Amino acid sequence: MAIEEPKYEVLRSDGSYEIRQYAPILIAETLVEGDMDEASNKGFRLIADFIFGNNQAADSVTDAKIAMTAPVTVQPQKDALNMQSAEQWRVNFVMPSQYTLASIPKPKNSAVKLREVPSKHFVVLKYSGFNTVSRVQSKTREATNWINSHNLKAIGTPQLSRYDPPWTLPMFRRNEIMIEISAP
Repeated sequence: MAIEEPKYEVLRSDGSYEIRQYAPILIAETLVEGDMDEASNKGFRLIADFIFGNNQAADSVTDAKIAMTAPVTVQPQKDALNMQSAEQWRVNFVMPSQYTLASIPKPKNSAVKLREVPSKHFVVLKYSGFNTVSRVQSKTREATNWINSHNLKAIGTPQLSRYDPPWTLPMFRRNEIMIEISAP
């Protein structure tokens, strides 16, 4: 079964790195406390609860199921470059492209917010395997070094995007460190 992903154009490819320009998207997001694993789990459950029906459809009093998309993204909020010490995280799901802010069901839980994100440019480092906090920190450092060595300007906080369900074997998992950059 195909899962919808955000639309983007690859502007440059260099091994495991890509510079991408993403189209505008609509996201459901929440802020959660804890280390990366705790926050990922809490945030995932809150947003999954919203898409699985804890919402009110825009045109009725009933709830609606919203299709699952990929990736699930986590982003540290305070010490953005040190994932190991981060204690607050923004977790988000991209909403299916059929929805607008006006047409998407509204969350019943006030911890879940909907937000439009304009077109952006990202440096993306693609890799597989498990995501321990030390591994994510190492991959973030690699992506930051690549940005600096290519004279690009990072303007956003690094984020971890995961595309696969937890039962996916490590060698088949698709993970990405994404860092917003100024338009190249």
